[in-house]
Amino acid sequence: MAKIVHVEALMIDLVPQVKRVDAIQSFVSQETPIVRITDADGAVGTGYSYTIGTGGPSVMMLIEKTLAPALIGRDAGQIEGIWRDLLFLTHATTVGAITAIAQAAIDTALWDLKCRKASLPLHIMAGGAQEKIRLYSTEGGWLHLERGALVEDALRQKEAGFGGAKLKVGRPIHEDVARIGAVRDAVGPGFEIFTDANQAFAVDEAIRRARHYEPLDIGWLEEPLPADDIEGHARLARSTTIPVAVGESLYSALHFRDYLQRGACSVVQVDVGRIGGITPWLKVAHLAECFNVAVCPHFLMELHVALCAAVPNARWVEYIPQLDTLTTEGMTIRDGHAVPSAAPGLGIAWDWAAIEKQTVAGSRFAVTA
Repeated sequence: MAKIVHVEALMIDLVPQVKRVDAIQSFVSQETPIVRITDADGAVGTGYSYTIGTGGPSVMMLIEKTLAPALIGRDAGQIEGIWRDLLFLTHATTVGAITAIAQAAIDTALWDLKCRKASLPLHIMAGGAQEKIRLYSTEGGWLHLERGALVEDALRQKEAGFGGAKLKVGRPIHEDVARIGAVRDAVGPGFEIFTDANQAFAVDEAIRRARHYEPLDIGWLEEPLPADDIEGHARLARSTTIPVAVGESLYSALHFRDYLQRGACSVVQVDVGRIGGITPWLKVAHLAECFNVAVCPHFLMELHVALCAAVPNARWVEYIPQLDTLTTEGMTIRDGHAVPSAAPGLGIAWDWAAIEKQTVAGSRFAVTA
C-alpha cells in the first residue's frame, strides 16, 4: 500500500439521546474523536473512538502532538507494525485509557483505509464468520427509570424481535430484585435479561447480590467489581451460577488473558474504542475463542456489528444508538439482528456536513508530509 501523507482530526461532543444513569455516574456527553488518514494514492480512511464526557481534549492533544506525526511516511497497510510502534512510542502512558482511546481512533481509520482500497467490508476483511448477530437493548434499562418504564421498554424490545434487554443494578437489593422480577414476569422465560453494576460493588456485596439475582435467571452480571480486581472477580465467579461479564474498562489484551486464565469471567465485552482499536480487539476475540468464551462487546454498535460478524464466538451486539446525528444511514436491523454493511470499509455512512456543524471549536488539526 501507499505511504501516509496526511492526517487530520476533530472532535464532536454528542449529547445522549436519552438520559443515562448507572450505579456510579450519569452520562452527560460523549466526546467523539474522528481521525481521517490519507495515503499517497489519495485514498482516505476514517476512524473514531469516544469518551463518556471527560478526557477528550487530552486524547486529541496526544494524537496531534505525538501519534499523528509518527504516521507520516508510514506504509498504511502495515497496521500491526504501526499499532505496536505507537504503543511503544507512548510507553510512558500505557496501559491507560487516554492512550488506548487515541490509538483506537487511528487504528480504526487504518482498517477503514485498508478495506476501502481492497473494496471489502470490514466483516469480510477481518474474518467473515457470521452474517448477523442478535441484538439486546440497554437504552431502556437505566438505573433512574422506575419499574413500569423498565417493563414497558423490555416488552417493546421483545416485540421488535430483540433477544434481550439490560437493566442497570445498584439500588438496594430488594429494589433490584423487584425491578428484575417485574421484567422477568412480563417478558417470560424466552427473553434474556442482563444486568450491569458498573463496578459499583465490593466482593462480599457482589456475592450476596448474585445469590438474590440467581432465581431470576439473568444472562450475566456485568462489571460487578472494579475492573482491576481480578481476584475478586474470580471469587465471585466461583460462588455463583450467573455468568460474570467484563471488558469495557480493560485497556490491554493481557488483562483479558489474566481474567480468562483465572476463570474470573465467562463473557468478554471487549470494546474497540477502549482496547486500542480493531487490531487488539481481534486478538482478544480470538483469545476468548480459545477459552470457549463468548464475545459480547460494549457499546459502539455501528462498528462492533462488523467485528462481531468477523469472528465465530461473538454472540450479542449491544443496542445503544450513538452516531445517528453524524451519519446518513443507521445500522441495519433485521428480525432482531444486527446486519453488517456490505459497503467497503467500516460500514459507517458519515454525514460530513453534519460533522462539520457539530465539530467542537478549536479541536480540528492536520499533519501533512
